[in-house]
Amino acid sequence: MTREILKDFPKVELHRHLEGSFPAARLHELALKNNLPLPKDFEAFKKEVQFPADSSPDFLTFLTKFKNDWYSSLADVDFITYHSVRELARDGIFFIELRFSPEHFSLKNDFDRVEVTRLIIAAGNRAAKETGLHIRYLLTFNRSKQSCEEMIALYNRLKRLGNNQIVGIDLAGDEINYPPELFGDFFTLVNADGLYRTTIHAGEVTESEQIWKAIQDLGANRIGHGTSTVRDPDLQTYLKERGIVLEQCITSNYQTGSWPDEKTHPLGVLYRRGVPVTLNSDDPSIQNTDLTDDYLKAVRYFDFTLEDLIVLNRAALEASFVSEEARQSLSAEYERALEEFRSRRKV
Repeated sequence: MTREILKDFPKVELHRHLEGSFPAARLHELALKNNLPLPKDFEAFKKEVQFPADSSPDFLTFLTKFKNDWYSSLADVDFITYHSVRELARDGIFFIELRFSPEHFSLKNDFDRVEVTRLIIAAGNRAAKETGLHIRYLLTFNRSKQSCEEMIALYNRLKRLGNNQIVGIDLAGDEINYPPELFGDFFTLVNADGLYRTTIHAGEVTESEQIWKAIQDLGANRIGHGTSTVRDPDLQTYLKERGIVLEQCITSNYQTGSWPDEKTHPLGVLYRRGVPVTLNSDDPSIQNTDLTDDYLKAVRYFDFTLEDLIVLNRAALEASFVSEEARQSLSAEYERALEEFRSRRKV
């Protein structure tokens, strides 16, 4: 399977941050327009804002690439969201749950978080309609930048939007210094409301104990990354029995240092053991990569066949946070997209 074929393959993605998906050329436009202290030359600019392709894993270097001073106006937020979502279609994405942090986009200029949320969804939907992409949204809350009380206050405002395209809540950020138990009250509220399902970053740079806490104490429906699952056979059995899916990201885990060798990434082993896993990109523009690159790695390193990739994508659709009615409709359309792909590519 070549890059060209894999790029054309219809993909379902459950773990991608909007803030890590900005097309470099469009981001460069924003930097020039807003006179940011970044290189005017495009190639030099890319080196400044993307993780070095030939660099060794470095979590701190990775984090420095996330900036929140791109936006001088709400029009800037609309611009970068629209072009980011349009770019997804170039990577063969059929359906995506795109996550974003209203706090990230609002922090520097104190934009209204509800207005920013409404604007991002409108811009994303506009781009998705133009490209034929299916999209839903997750709201990210950052454990290292928001206290539990601040999360509750923002959540109570956002839920009043009543937007059924928002299907889930994501807890991200520094899992080492801000463990799951600090956010029990927030998830108690979210789970009691029953408006959204939840995914929690856990076991990426910590041991599997955090995954257990995210599921059993906070009620997580899915786990972001969860690489340490591979060292916990009891957890593997638990995830299989309950159908709790891991959202795994080969390239991202290497660059952040959470898994030092892409060729031994847990995705391959866990998939062979029947643990529910999905394949995702995380922050492709910062990583200087795309989702197709992760598919290529799965094929090369784990001997995944086309049928394996289809199993992964069907599982991702099944694990999505959409309604049952929407899932059935999306699944039927995905099967048609697969048949068209097979016919087009003669595979």
